[in-house]
Amino acid sequence: MKKLAFIVVVLATAGLSSCGNAPKASFSNEIDSLSYMAGIANTQGLDMYYEQQLGMDSTVYADFVRGIEAGLSKTTKKDEAYMTGLQVGQSVGSRMFEMMNDRLFGNDSVNKLNKTNLLAGFVDAVKHRVKVSADSANIYYETKSKAIKARINSVKYADNKAAGEKFLAENAKNDSVKTTPSGLQYKVLKMGNGPVPADNATVKVHYRGTLIDGTEFDSSYSRQEPTSFNVNNVIPGWTEALKMMPEGSKWMIYIPQDLGYGAEGAGAKINPFSTLVFEVELLDAGAKK
Repeated sequence: MKKLAFIVVVLATAGLSSCGNAPKASFSNEIDSLSYMAGIANTQGLDMYYEQQLGMDSTVYADFVRGIEAGLSKTTKKDEAYMTGLQVGQSVGSRMFEMMNDRLFGNDSVNKLNKTNLLAGFVDAVKHRVKVSADSANIYYETKSKAIKARINSVKYADNKAAGEKFLAENAKNDSVKTTPSGLQYKVLKMGNGPVPADNATVKVHYRGTLIDGTEFDSSYSRQEPTSFNVNNVIPGWTEALKMMPEGSKWMIYIPQDLGYGAEGAGAKINPFSTLVFEVELLDAGAKK
């Protein structure tokens, strides 16, 4: 009890320093102390959220605190609705816009989304002033943005695309390399005598993937563990090759960019319009689901 009394005195003293319209603590029992400590405990991670998630610094921290105090006084459903709407609006007007713009145009200083139009579309939809559904708008956005990004990347990565086409043209001259009507190329290192994967089969493979200059971007051999996946859930070049490979086979496959990741590329390692080279070993042709 003496320890509890000491805590109450300390916390009461801290409460005396409060100012303005902020809640003021008062202590008469252990629940009062527990409640106060619960409030302190719930600030854990708040500084990190403020700095890293919100991207703010000490120059506006007082405004952040002022906003918290204002929010704490808003307790009715009407207040909660307004404060939630305020947060959503701020998020759309800053973080969401920047995120979408960066995803589509990156560091491009010329091409940018029209922020005014984006916000106008958002508000019109919220106020039910449009006949276009969110799903339809999303389909339009995804289709159009892919086309725009492909157009931009076709100029930016023209050399990469040309290098891939040149590589495949030279590679096709090799007598051991076969080319399919789609443009996929493959070379048999070992021909297995097992079954060929059926449509929708889950297969198990070992593989190593490189760019045409030999740069490795992925390898199950390096992880010392084969990978399993559905033959229809990979890039088209992989799907086509696997459906021709008998179990136990080991092939080199050369995938044109349009049968790979195309105009979008894949992460930091595979640029748009990259021709890909894979060493693939089919360990298990799987069974049809």
